[in-house]
Amino acid sequence: MTSSVPRLVVAAPSSGSGKTTVATGLMAAFAARGLAVSPHKVGPDYIDPGYHALATGRTGRNLDAYLCGPELVGPLFLHGARGCDIAVVEGVMGLYDGAAGEGELASTAQVAKLLRAPVVLVVDASSQSRSVAALVHGFVSFDPEVRIGGVILNKVGSDRHEALLREAVDSVGVPVLGVLRRAPQVDVPSRHLGLVPVAERGPQAVEAVAAMAAQVAGGCDLEALAGLARGAGGLSCAAWDAGEALVSPPPPPLPVPSPGAAAPGPPLRPGRSRPQAPDGLEAAGQGVRVAVAGGAAFTFSYAEHAELLAAAGAEVVVFDPLRDEELPEGTGGVVIGGGFPEVYASELSANEGLRKSVAELALSGAPVAAECAGLLYLCRELDGLPMCGVLDASARMSERLTLGYRDAVAVSDSALAAAGTRMRGHEFHRTVVEPGAGAAPAWGMRAPERRVEGFVERGVHASYLHTHWASEPGVARRFVERCRTS
Repeated sequence: MTSSVPRLVVAAPSSGSGKTTVATGLMAAFAARGLAVSPHKVGPDYIDPGYHALATGRTGRNLDAYLCGPELVGPLFLHGARGCDIAVVEGVMGLYDGAAGEGELASTAQVAKLLRAPVVLVVDASSQSRSVAALVHGFVSFDPEVRIGGVILNKVGSDRHEALLREAVDSVGVPVLGVLRRAPQVDVPSRHLGLVPVAERGPQAVEAVAAMAAQVAGGCDLEALAGLARGAGGLSCAAWDAGEALVSPPPPPLPVPSPGAAAPGPPLRPGRSRPQAPDGLEAAGQGVRVAVAGGAAFTFSYAEHAELLAAAGAEVVVFDPLRDEELPEGTGGVVIGGGFPEVYASELSANEGLRKSVAELALSGAPVAAECAGLLYLCRELDGLPMCGVLDASARMSERLTLGYRDAVAVSDSALAAAGTRMRGHEFHRTVVEPGAGAAPAWGMRAPERRVEGFVERGVHASYLHTHWASEPGVARRFVERCRTS
């Protein structure tokens, strides 16, 4: 079966060129024309998909060839694009930038090739004129397998500036599909980890997306862009399905590294065969309620996680640690993803009822999976303010940014993963937890330095590592089964 969902990738020579403005504005402009738009983001970023969802009314989804493997990029794309008229994929960093030291892996260019999608290059033209021709020519010729179908010139200063830029780009044979003038009203505020999430901005986020849509609709040739999207090549893979993914056999466990040792083994290769479901799998999660943290303080999660939990039989219920005074009734397990607890530390600390409820559940042995912000919330304190106290550890803000992909292996058996389970993840934080690992660490890392990290205590699995469960669906099945039996 071949799918031909119209699609295009919005890329740029570097970060800060205007990809998010153009991609989000384009999504909203197409949606305003009555099209069902499928929004996607290359890489591990959680924040941009929130703006994409606001622009389209659909869940923003990530396409990450490092976290999930190149084999899942097409299937996950088709899963998100079901029933849509067109898809817009926002790139990450510069077009050819990917995982450090891994060639094109996880780059926007690689994802564009995997999707057989044309690329629209957004160029910050604010400080150049004829030189733009050399820049565009270089990006077009660097990898002949990447099809750059057009250019959008951003931050153009005047009619004269626009004329010079158009003449230069025309000389290299690439069509100009849009020209955007400098427009402060479309700027989205940032802080220590990037843009401020949609959940924190409310009406301001709606206004920003509307401004992006108006700018793109006014400055870009939407018909030409839609035509470019219709020229994407066919995809012969099948759409990813959470239920089918859960019946894949788990890979054999890897040797468990000792503290300080590198995680062994070859790179993870998703895309295993899918046999029939084992007897009893459909009933594994009967009667299980999994509470997933949400609200302004915990906005980082991949949609596929909740889909996998539901496919494993769980009833997924969202709770807000800023407002809810206790966990949902009947909660059998808790998932606390990433976000900005440091921004809301006072409010989280003041909600003593929920902190006590989470601690009691964790101390009972029920499964709790916590990533990054969730790790901080389970600590004894964050910046001197009391948190849940599930872990005998202290968290604080730091000047140092920890950022990058990680290749990891589970060190300890947990409710989330058996010891030896190999997963790839991503770290992104400006906080420090002391100690950095418990008596039973969660993960052993290969890079950037050999170390162990995180905590496995009772049913708790807490770590800085963000993972994408589509790469190893068995973690969701295992988690729900542990909820049922704990």
